[in-house]
Amino acid sequence: MPHITIDHSSQLTGALDRETLVKELHAAVIAQSGSVGVCKTFFRPAEAYVGEGERGPALFVHVDVGLLPGRSEALKARLAESVLKIVGRHLRLPKDTSAAVVRSVEVRDLAESYRLSPSARATEDLRAAG
Repeated sequence: MPHITIDHSSQLTGALDRETLVKELHAAVIAQSGSVGVCKTFFRPAEAYVGEGERGPALFVHVDVGLLPGRSEALKARLAESVLKIVGRHLRLPKDTSAAVVRSVEVRDLAESYRLSPSARATEDLRAAG
């Protein structure tokens, strides 16, 4: 059920190993959060971004993990640390990139208004009925 959004500087589009990143990220989020269902990940390159690091212009990767409510803040903090490490392993900067890369993660509760349709179970029921 987790929803994951990865916002990043458009210059990093080719620097993220998306396939292996998503595979490792999904496994970690499911295992550490105790969630059921499947993760859904969206990549959103940002064309317009203004950011400065200590050494000048900076690129960024921000991961937002939305979970159904009920996890402790400590669990969400541990998961955020894990996600930071995973992103770092799957980010390969071009040799000509001198900009710093700022990585951040937020693990948050989905709003109580969150709904999913069709659910995985409903989809299976529809296939069986068809």
